[in-house]
This record gives sequence, structure tokens and C-alpha cells, in this order.
Amino acid sequence: MRTRRLIKNGCVLTMDRSIGNFQKADILIEDSVIVKIQANLDVSDSEVIDASDMIVMPGLVDTHRHVWESLLRTIGADWSLPVYLQNIYYGGLGSKLRPADSYAANLLGALEALNAGVTTVLDWTMIYSPDHADALIRGLQDSGIRGVFAYGASGETEYWSRDSQKTFTEDLHRVKREYFTSDDQLLTMGLAIRGPEFSSWEASVREINLARELDALCSMHIGFGSWGPHDRSVEKLYKAGLLGPDLNMVHANTMGYDEYKLLADAGASVSVTPEVEMMMGHGYPATGRFLENGGTPALGVDVVTSTGGDMFTQMKFALQAERARVNQEILAKGDMPGELNLKAGQVLHFATSAGAKALRLDHKTGTLTPGKEADLIFIRTTDLNMFPVSDPIGAVAQFANPGNVDSVFVAGRPVKRHGQLLNVDLNHIRNLANASKEHLLSSFSGDASFK
Repeated sequence: MRTRRLIKNGCVLTMDRSIGNFQKADILIEDSVIVKIQANLDVSDSEVIDASDMIVMPGLVDTHRHVWESLLRTIGADWSLPVYLQNIYYGGLGSKLRPADSYAANLLGALEALNAGVTTVLDWTMIYSPDHADALIRGLQDSGIRGVFAYGASGETEYWSRDSQKTFTEDLHRVKREYFTSDDQLLTMGLAIRGPEFSSWEASVREINLARELDALCSMHIGFGSWGPHDRSVEKLYKAGLLGPDLNMVHANTMGYDEYKLLADAGASVSVTPEVEMMMGHGYPATGRFLENGGTPALGVDVVTSTGGDMFTQMKFALQAERARVNQEILAKGDMPGELNLKAGQVLHFATSAGAKALRLDHKTGTLTPGKEADLIFIRTTDLNMFPVSDPIGAVAQFANPGNVDSVFVAGRPVKRHGQLLNVDLNHIRNLANASKEHLLSSFSGDASFK
């Protein structure tokens, strides 16, 4: 039987430039799909949802997050990138995960995202066994989030060292066959590859071609840290004919300026994670440099060991970091900034429609458009940090926080209403997460301050 929901009287930010925004409008949803957006819709036989005093907009899209790290939230508040890598990967805490821990971690992390209005996430994983892969996928599935499960090899356990490339390839095909036979589902498949700065050139070429064989988005960390300017990885990929819109480059802080144009011209995406990049030492966020070369960046949270899992914060960091970069150049010339170079609406675009395009999901989500699936959120405008609202776009990009998220819908299904997640036993999830956290920390011989 068809389910119809009529959202009434919201301030609607569609993020669809052909439709525009509405000071007050209604949205009709049938099952999972947006059918109509206009003022004063008169529809019978539907559940009416009052969105008065709400900004209604697309769910936020996080294009790069290590979701499992929710188990270790807050321990990395003072970590640089090398310290993070030493403690989390390459024999660190991540290698201590049991499959049950992986499930608890991804369920917890995905619910954190949903609670904060993030309806789509790319989960950049490092897999320790097929059982771990299954558990991570199940955690995302049970949360109800939309996402790309980007499968990556850990490269550090006995499981992989037996015959790493053969095992990796075999399990990729198994996961594709068992979980991702259709793109008409909430979770789709990606590959989280090591890339040319973290593996041999031959391995990178092989993994990019494997992603294309599986018709999977291919995401890699590239162009950051002290080695980024010297590697010229993007130029190498260009000369090899490997760049394309199915490649997602994460960070891209310190590569050659001309390489941004190579990426933009090829339609490849760049995921900027501004807070973590500035904190950990990746380099200055590439937001403006990619824009200057014709690209449109997407945004991500990255490591939730070190920052909160919401996209409102990342929008603010991206916006003000890029404004500061350009403002400082003007000040250095003895002038004062006039009109700011980056607008709030652009950053909101990065966090919604540009993110969906980067994940190859813009045919489904990222804008409120009739025919697309109904991934949307309500943001209260009566809260003290929001009221009164003069500019709804500025309110979302620069003033809102997760506490303002009243409601969240994924594919037309409510997962949060009136500020509360639905059908979630938080005490049970806390117990699972605490047990897994204690296991990880008790088995780890690193920094004693974790314990």
C-alpha cells in the first residue's frame, strides 16, 4: 500500500537551482520519492507533517568518514597526523577490532551522523577479514543511513599477509555479490584504495582498474602532508589516462596547483575535511584552489577520534578557512577585504548536492527535486541560536548545530522526529559500544592515557 506524507509550511531550501527556494512551501512524498514541491498543496489521504518554523532542506552528505572510529571518540583531541596513524592503524587500535566491535562501531557512528542531519556518508574502511566486512555493512544497514561502503584492505594483518592481493580481490567480489547486486538500495559499493602515495604505482593502477571492473566509486587519500608536493600523483594518473569522474581524492592539500585543474577537467571529486586537515597537519584546506581551477569541492568529517561527527562544523571551518586565506592575501597588500570571496550558499552546496555528485548519488539525493528520493531534514528556527532568521542559508551554514535538527527522513522514512531518533535503543547501543571500547583499550599497549 502506498505511503503518502505531506510536509506543510516549511521554509524549503531545495538546493536545486532550477527550482529555487521557498519562504513557505509544501512537499508531497509518496513512498520514498518526492512528488511535488509548491505552496498550499491540497492532498487527501496523506499523513500531514507540520514544518512551521522549520527550515526543510536536503540531508547533509559526508563524503569521507572513518565511521568505526566512533568507538574511540575524543581520544585524538591532541593528535597530529603521524600520532593518529601510529595509534589507530599499522598495528594500532584498529587492528584489535573483533567483528562484533566493528558492528557496534558502525552502528554507533552512523546513528551519530543521522542524529546530526547527515543522511548520506561514505564510510572509508580498512577491512581485517570477511567477517569484519560483513559486520561493518550490517552496522550501516541497521542504522538506516544512506551510504557508500568503501572497502579497503588493511595491509597489516595475518589475514591479508597470506596472499593479500588475491584475498582482497576475492572478498571484494564476494561483498559485491552478496550485498551490492543492485544500485537501487540505500548502500552502494566503493573501494577505499591506498593510492600512489601509500602503495606502489602498480598496486594503485590495479586497484583503480578493479574498482572500474566492479563499477564502484574509487576513493584515495592523496596530496597531503610533507610528501604531497613532491609526488605529483595526480599528474602521474593523468599521464596514465586513469583520471575520471569515478575517482574521489581525499584532502589534496599540498599537491601542485596545476594538478587541481587536471582533476577538475577530468570530473574527479575532491573531499575536503577542513577541521581535521588544519588540526593534524595535512596542509591548508584545498577549497579555494580547487574552485579556482574549475572544480567544486565536497566536504567530509574524516576522523571522529578527533572531531565531532557533524557537517555544520565542517561547513563553518571550510567557509572561514578559505575566507581567511584570501583575506590575508589582501591584508598583506595593505588593503582591507571588501566582499568576501566565498559565500555561505556555496558551502551549503558543497555539503549537499556537490557531495551527492562526488559519491555518484546525485540522481537520488543531494537536492529536493521531484523524482529524487526524499532524504531531507528539518532544522528548528525557534531555537535561541537560530532565532530570528533573516537568511535561511546563512543560518544553516554558519549558525546551526546538531541540536537544531528536529527531524530526519531517509528515502521518505522518518528516522528522527521531534529531536529524537526513532526505533533506537540507545542504552543497548551504549552498552555495546562501551564493551567494545574497553576491549580495544585493554588490548592496546600504546599511550597509557587512553586507559
